Amino acid sequence: MDPLETRELRYFVAVAEELHFGRAAELLGMAQPPLSRAIQQLERRLGVLLLERTRRGVALTGAGEVLLDEARATLDAAAAAARRTRRAASPRSRLVLAAKAAGSHELLRKLLDAYAAEPDAAEVEVVLCGIGEETRLLRDGRADAALVHPLFSSLAGFDSEELLTEGQVAVLPAEHPLAARPFLSMAEVSDVPDLPMPRWPHPDGSYPPGPGPEIRDPSQLAQLIALGRTLAVIPASARAWLWTAHTAVPLTDAPPVTTHIAWPPHSRSRALAGLIRTATRL
Repeated sequence: MDPLETRELRYFVAVAEELHFGRAAELLGMAQPPLSRAIQQLERRLGVLLLERTRRGVALTGAGEVLLDEARATLDAAAAAARRTRRAASPRSRLVLAAKAAGSHELLRKLLDAYAAEPDAAEVEVVLCGIGEETRLLRDGRADAALVHPLFSSLAGFDSEELLTEGQVAVLPAEHPLAARPFLSMAEVSDVPDLPMPRWPHPDGSYPPGPGPEIRDPSQLAQLIALGRTLAVIPASARAWLWTAHTAVPLTDAPPVTTHIAWPPHSRSRALAGLIRTATRL
């Protein structure tokens, strides 16, 4: 069988994610009939059924779910190759470092200062992301390295070095009675009637069920905590972004959070190697 083409994979991913041929065709900027024919041809080439088509709609088969995972990884790898090749051709050496917004603030500042003092240090562009987004940027080539918390993001497929392990704190509205406590437990902050825990989106954009507010980014979370609508459990170092309307209380039994620096295992960038060496020395 001939190798699969990225065009075919892109078509399939669009249909698999939308589960609707019309919406997928619109997303791809093409008519629906040629898209349907392309998917049918892909199924014939593979000799498997990828999509169940019924009057009620479209659903992925078991084989379709496997191809969706593989296709996403393949398309990310192709995009990463193009992006990193363009950066390598730049006359000025440059690295892109992804980090969670409001996370690992002190570590990030020390790393940037220490690396900038190195001879022949590359220019470092910092991209701040939402929870779990760092590894997506690393995987598709928008970042060369990332500061990652494995408690929230998987390190699978990357090389990494452990940099820092720390405890967690509960961030509460400053006027809330619990904010006056010297310590709290996870049980005490997990079910506060007037401060339901926030809900962060899954990778597919959906939110888990629950009474807490739907959160998209740290600034939104900070505002809702200040308004007395929710609380947050965060790594202790993330206290750098707290407002005067917030109070951070240490948690006695929260799982520790470890920060890693992660990078693609096949990288041959000297600039990246220098950044990793600087990070591990810290």
